[in-house]
Amino acid sequence: MKLKLDITPDLVAAMAAEVKAGEKAVTAAMREAGTGLKFSWRMQVTGAGLGRRLANSIRNQTFPRAGESLDAAALVWSKAPVIVGAHDTGPLIRSKDGFYLAIPTAAAGRGLRGRRITPGEWERRRGLRLRFVYRRRGPSLLVAEGRLNTKGQAVASRSKTGRNQVTAPIFLLVPQVKLQKRLDLNRDAERSLDGLPGLIVANWVEATI
Repeated sequence: MKLKLDITPDLVAAMAAEVKAGEKAVTAAMREAGTGLKFSWRMQVTGAGLGRRLANSIRNQTFPRAGESLDAAALVWSKAPVIVGAHDTGPLIRSKDGFYLAIPTAAAGRGLRGRRITPGEWERRRGLRLRFVYRRRGPSLLVAEGRLNTKGQAVASRSKTGRNQVTAPIFLLVPQVKLQKRLDLNRDAERSLDGLPGLIVANWVEATI
């Protein structure tokens, strides 16, 4: 008696096709998860009022950059990690020199390119001297003698009689500041991770249909 076993379709070819489908599914799922997490983080940043520019610093990349793999991965990061990380953790900020942190008031205006202005820069740009005012209760101050322009910013007075001249608080001086936690990036990352198996299965089924 002679027995013969034929496997149709070819088992090796079927397994190879299944591996290929798996590579496509995993890569597609990682690409989708990375893009989704980038979008979620950007929404958090803009929702916290931190601006579109900072939100656009969130980027993502799928690996491998070309082709497909069962070991595919997605990386989501920020090109401004210090700023984003600070709003994500809410750290306690102290002066590097162990003195005061100078917090500009509305009368100080903004620095170059909209950045927060420093006392030294303010004196150079306004041509006025800052004067230290110690207060036992509440933050101490750096004040200047001048006038307030239409934007509410302190500038040099043009009056020789001292008309409209005021003593304006320019900076608040505090030993430390607790930055408010405005982001929860880990929450969205965990959600993305939890949904990853479902994405792989959905893409695998789609690839084999």
